[in-house]
Amino acid sequence: MMETKAALEGVKVIDMSRVFAGPVSAQILGDLGADVIKVERPKVGDDGRGYGLAWVPGKDGLETHQSSFFTASNRNKRSITVNHAKPEGQDIIRELVRTADVLIENYKVGDLKRYGLDYESLRAINPRLIYCSVTGFGQTGPMAARAGYDGLFQATGGMMAVTGIPDGQPGAGPLKAGPSLVDFVTGHNAALAILGALMYRSRTGEGQFIDIALLDSSVAMVSHIMQDYLIGGVAPPRFGNGGNGGGPADIIHCTDGIMYLSAGGDEHWRRLTVLMEQPELYEDPRFNSNMKRAKLHRVELMDIINEWSRRFTTAELQAMFDGVGIPAARYNDLDEVWDEPQVKHRNLRAATPHPWAESGSVDLIASPLAHMSRTPATIRTAPPLIGEHTDEILKTIGYDDARIADLRALNVI
Repeated sequence: MMETKAALEGVKVIDMSRVFAGPVSAQILGDLGADVIKVERPKVGDDGRGYGLAWVPGKDGLETHQSSFFTASNRNKRSITVNHAKPEGQDIIRELVRTADVLIENYKVGDLKRYGLDYESLRAINPRLIYCSVTGFGQTGPMAARAGYDGLFQATGGMMAVTGIPDGQPGAGPLKAGPSLVDFVTGHNAALAILGALMYRSRTGEGQFIDIALLDSSVAMVSHIMQDYLIGGVAPPRFGNGGNGGGPADIIHCTDGIMYLSAGGDEHWRRLTVLMEQPELYEDPRFNSNMKRAKLHRVELMDIINEWSRRFTTAELQAMFDGVGIPAARYNDLDEVWDEPQVKHRNLRAATPHPWAESGSVDLIASPLAHMSRTPATIRTAPPLIGEHTDEILKTIGYDDARIADLRALNVI
């Protein structure tokens, strides 16, 4: 068998980011094999350690400071605590940067320049450095100095404008998506930009600065719906659970639950009318075009489909849809997701050894990049405790035990 290596084996990443978008980008690089050193504040750590609704219980009553928020975005990292506001802490960062390939940070614009840790200062130490700054609004412009969080950009960038219950119905209005989607996508965009910069450096030897903004990602995420507006000049309405492409595409009700039906193409619609034993609907002037089914007469059509679907269980309907090739899926609550046969087959629940957890392991969400044939993403280590690897990392850059003890006494680490 040919030996395979991780795609980013040998790449060293300094992760000075906090909360979610930046940590997600660094985690992706770690999943692909990079050595990610997470720099945190002494004693306090990443702000994200306190976010979320659940925490990993520690062994023997140990407080792990690992919230669900932190746990979802910080595996495959080593943690060092450094107070970069102190000169000795700045020296540590500079020493780490000398042999680093990538640095990721998400401080306010200009914040790290005060400490000589901005791109221009660190490039003088390491010209090959790829320096990625993740901010809310970007490095320049009238709003660059503002802090920004996910929900703000779901509101500002247009996502909430096209998400929510349609006007005229009870509860109508814009709605924020549940997960921190702008943060998550921004983290992926940052990782993509870094990978592109690594490729460029492999050809030229040159590092570069990367300016990633949550605002940019939030606008781009509206995607084809925003493109509808740019082409047509009219803002598409909110469709609730309705699809944004073809129709019928919406929630349907069964005797024991609900499903999502996506029969937007003409052929899928024809098959559905046959399955419903109402083939005359295919030629019905109310429904004989995608525009009519998806928009003009969507509510009327969904009422007809729901009258039919309520006669069956979700399992019966799934079998019927699968039998004729109509895309549909059962709605799952979060606990039901993990019972899905295909979720189990894809090993999406990744039980990971955790030396400090009460149970000895923690369940993580597998990387979507885990099925690359030669260099799959892997989960090698659970998220670290605050400063778990401080001594180990400092010793690799020349600090001895006595100096480490001095730095700890001075609250530098």
